[in-house]
Amino acid sequence: MKIEHIALYARDPETVRDFFLRYFGAHSGPLYRNPRTGFRSYFLSFDSGARLEVMNRPDMTDPEKGPARTGYIHLAFSVGSAREVDELTDRLRADGYRVLSGPRTTGDGYYESCVLGPEDNQIEITV
Repeated sequence: MKIEHIALYARDPETVRDFFLRYFGAHSGPLYRNPRTGFRSYFLSFDSGARLEVMNRPDMTDPEKGPARTGYIHLAFSVGSAREVDELTDRLRADGYRVLSGPRTTGDGYYESCVLGPEDNQIEITV
Protein backbone atom coordinates (compact mmCIF):
# COMPACT_ATOMS: atom_id res chain seq x y z
CA MET A 1 0.00 0.00 0.00
CA LYS A 2 1.20 3.54 -0.66
CA ILE A 3 -0.15 7.03 -0.10
CA GLU A 4 -1.64 8.07 -3.45
CA HIS A 5 -1.45 11.81 -2.84
CA ILE A 6 -1.61 14.52 -0.18
CA ALA A 7 -3.86 17.56 -0.64
CA LEU A 8 -3.83 21.04 0.79
CA TYR A 9 -6.13 24.01 0.44
CA ALA A 10 -4.53 27.30 -0.55
CA ARG A 11 -5.82 30.86 -0.80
CA ASP A 12 -3.61 31.30 -3.85
CA PRO A 13 -3.04 27.89 -5.46
CA GLU A 14 -0.89 29.33 -8.25
CA THR A 15 1.63 30.79 -5.77
CA VAL A 16 1.76 27.51 -3.83
CA ARG A 17 2.09 25.51 -7.06
CA ASP A 18 4.88 27.77 -8.30
CA PHE A 19 6.79 27.34 -5.00
CA PHE A 20 6.89 23.57 -5.45
CA LEU A 21 7.77 23.89 -9.14
CA ARG A 22 10.63 26.28 -8.45
CA TYR A 23 12.23 24.77 -5.36
CA PHE A 24 11.27 21.08 -5.35
CA GLY A 25 11.19 20.13 -9.03
CA ALA A 26 7.46 19.43 -9.16
CA HIS A 27 5.65 19.02 -12.46
CA SER A 28 2.16 20.50 -12.65
CA GLY A 29 -0.86 19.02 -14.30
CA PRO A 30 -3.43 21.37 -15.82
CA LEU A 31 -5.83 23.40 -13.72
CA TYR A 32 -9.02 21.49 -12.94
CA ARG A 33 -12.00 23.76 -12.42
CA ASN A 34 -15.55 22.86 -11.42
CA PRO A 35 -17.66 25.76 -12.75
CA ARG A 36 -20.65 24.79 -10.61
CA THR A 37 -18.85 24.84 -7.24
CA GLY A 38 -15.87 27.09 -7.99
CA PHE A 39 -13.47 24.35 -6.85
CA ARG A 40 -10.02 24.51 -8.50
CA SER A 41 -7.02 22.23 -8.18
CA TYR A 42 -3.62 21.36 -9.58
CA PHE A 43 -1.97 17.97 -9.21
CA LEU A 44 1.77 18.28 -8.73
CA SER A 45 3.97 15.26 -9.42
CA PHE A 46 7.50 14.69 -8.15
CA ASP A 47 10.18 12.47 -9.67
CA SER A 48 9.79 9.98 -6.79
CA GLY A 49 6.17 9.34 -7.81
CA ALA A 50 4.71 11.33 -4.91
CA ARG A 51 1.85 13.71 -5.75
CA LEU A 52 0.48 16.81 -4.07
CA GLU A 53 -2.91 18.32 -4.87
CA VAL A 54 -3.17 22.09 -4.34
CA MET A 55 -6.83 23.07 -4.04
CA ASN A 56 -9.03 26.12 -3.61
CA ARG A 57 -12.73 26.70 -3.20
CA PRO A 58 -14.72 29.87 -2.54
CA ASP A 59 -16.26 28.69 0.73
CA MET A 60 -13.08 27.49 2.47
CA THR A 61 -11.96 28.96 5.79
CA ASP A 62 -8.44 29.91 6.81
CA PRO A 63 -8.00 29.85 10.59
CA GLU A 64 -4.66 30.81 12.11
CA LYS A 65 -2.06 28.02 11.89
CA GLY A 66 -0.18 27.60 15.13
CA PRO A 67 3.19 25.84 14.94
CA ALA A 68 2.17 23.06 17.37
CA ARG A 69 -1.35 22.02 16.43
CA THR A 70 -3.12 18.76 15.79
CA GLY A 71 -3.35 17.41 12.28
CA TYR A 72 -0.82 17.45 9.48
CA ILE A 73 2.06 19.76 10.34
CA HIS A 74 4.62 19.59 7.53
CA LEU A 75 5.62 18.05 4.23
CA ALA A 76 9.10 16.52 4.21
CA PHE A 77 11.28 16.36 1.10
CA SER A 78 14.44 14.28 0.84
CA VAL A 79 16.93 16.08 -1.38
CA GLY A 80 19.73 13.51 -1.31
CA SER A 81 22.60 14.97 0.71
CA ALA A 82 23.46 17.32 3.57
CA ARG A 83 25.05 19.70 1.06
CA GLU A 84 21.76 19.86 -0.88
CA VAL A 85 19.83 20.51 2.35
CA ASP A 86 22.21 23.40 3.07
CA GLU A 87 22.02 24.81 -0.47
CA LEU A 88 18.23 24.68 -0.75
CA THR A 89 17.80 26.15 2.73
CA ASP A 90 20.18 29.00 1.84
CA ARG A 91 18.34 29.59 -1.45
CA LEU A 92 14.95 29.74 0.27
CA ARG A 93 16.31 32.09 2.96
CA ALA A 94 17.84 34.36 0.30
CA ASP A 95 14.49 34.44 -1.50
CA GLY A 96 12.76 35.68 1.66
CA TYR A 97 11.34 32.48 3.16
CA ARG A 98 11.61 32.09 6.94
CA VAL A 99 13.84 29.26 8.13
CA LEU A 100 12.33 27.87 11.32
CA SER A 101 15.18 25.51 12.23
CA GLY A 102 18.45 24.13 10.93
CA PRO A 103 20.06 22.94 8.96
CA ARG A 104 21.02 20.64 11.81
CA THR A 105 21.23 17.05 12.93
CA THR A 106 18.24 16.26 15.11
CA GLY A 107 18.29 14.11 18.23
CA ASP A 108 17.01 11.15 16.22
CA GLY A 109 19.76 11.50 13.62
CA TYR A 110 18.06 13.35 10.76
CA TYR A 111 19.92 16.14 9.00
CA GLU A 112 17.24 18.67 8.18
CA SER A 113 15.93 22.18 8.09
CA CYS A 114 12.38 23.45 8.39
CA VAL A 115 11.18 26.37 6.29
CA LEU A 116 7.91 28.28 6.32
CA GLY A 117 6.60 28.19 2.76
CA PRO A 118 3.68 30.04 1.17
CA GLU A 119 0.61 30.51 3.34
CA ASP A 120 2.57 29.44 6.45
CA ASN A 121 2.89 25.79 5.40
CA GLN A 122 5.90 24.12 7.01
CA ILE A 123 8.31 22.33 4.69
CA GLU A 124 10.99 20.00 6.06
CA ILE A 125 14.07 19.49 3.93
CA THR A 126 16.11 16.40 4.75
CA VAL A 127 18.78 14.16 3.32
